[in-house]
Amino acid sequence: MFVDRARIRVKAGRGGSGCLSFRREKFVPKGGPDGGDGGKGGDVIMVAASSLGTLLDFKNRAVFRAENGQHGMGGNKHGKSGQPCTIRVPVGTVVKDAETGEVLADLVAEGDSVVVAHGGRGGRGNARFVSPTQQAPRHWEPGDPGEERELELELKLIADVGLVGLPNAGKSTLLSKLSAATPKIADYPFTTLTPSLGVVSYRDQGSFVLADIPGLIEGAHQGKGLGHEFLRHIERTRVLVFLIDCTSPNPAEDYATLRHELENYNPELLHRRQLVALTKIDLAPDRDYGAFENAVGGPVYKISSVVGMGLTELKDAIWIELQRALKE
Repeated sequence: MFVDRARIRVKAGRGGSGCLSFRREKFVPKGGPDGGDGGKGGDVIMVAASSLGTLLDFKNRAVFRAENGQHGMGGNKHGKSGQPCTIRVPVGTVVKDAETGEVLADLVAEGDSVVVAHGGRGGRGNARFVSPTQQAPRHWEPGDPGEERELELELKLIADVGLVGLPNAGKSTLLSKLSAATPKIADYPFTTLTPSLGVVSYRDQGSFVLADIPGLIEGAHQGKGLGHEFLRHIERTRVLVFLIDCTSPNPAEDYATLRHELENYNPELLHRRQLVALTKIDLAPDRDYGAFENAVGGPVYKISSVVGMGLTELKDAIWIELQRALKE
């Protein structure tokens, strides 16, 4: 199951209390203070791991706690610091404070980490309060509590290229033909309900990650249909490929709808490098697409994923645009 949102509570460890103690030795009935400090509470740390691809694990566990610091001891022995709690999340996870909405971290690379809750400071023992006027202090400090907070985790896929289209535009079929991915494919809208990633090999020059994301509908930027569940997953892509069903009554209107939804969600998306392809061209090869090409104002690739028509040309174009994007 693909899960890309989760809400958890994290609680850092409490600092250990300082110790009230006096040295007791033979022939020294009134030794000086020797109470040690308490140990620091453990932090809660979040780390990005490429081996994870979903936030599913957080559906069954809602609270993460770090270890408390140990109390100080006599003989000027300080308490041991608490062990941190390390939480592994998928690469591409955005960590937010659930109460304020503040973004605490955007973990976009393997090993990226952030302390999301700091452990409490350990209290001082009475040995720390010695002064010229106070040789036998009986003061000590309790440990400070660790930070506790609610977090929202939001996964945004890390992909080089994103497929953008209305429902049933042929995105999943194209992904399955260009990569080894096996998304669900059927001849009805909203077959894809969760994002899929595929690695596309390009000749002997390298590869790129292609994302097939649930289809857009008008009003998606307002959350209609799959709305934001789709849109946030293309925010990291460098190249967008608009897929338009050539059998649509008005391909130009479909294209305008897609651009409108992207612009209203995040205007920056329209500044990404883009390609446009007419899909299922084998079903209407003789149709006049002049008006659509004029509306696009640039190259339009005519493809059929089922029969393999135009896929090599589209892959070449994607690779070229991706290399240009990487140099920007």
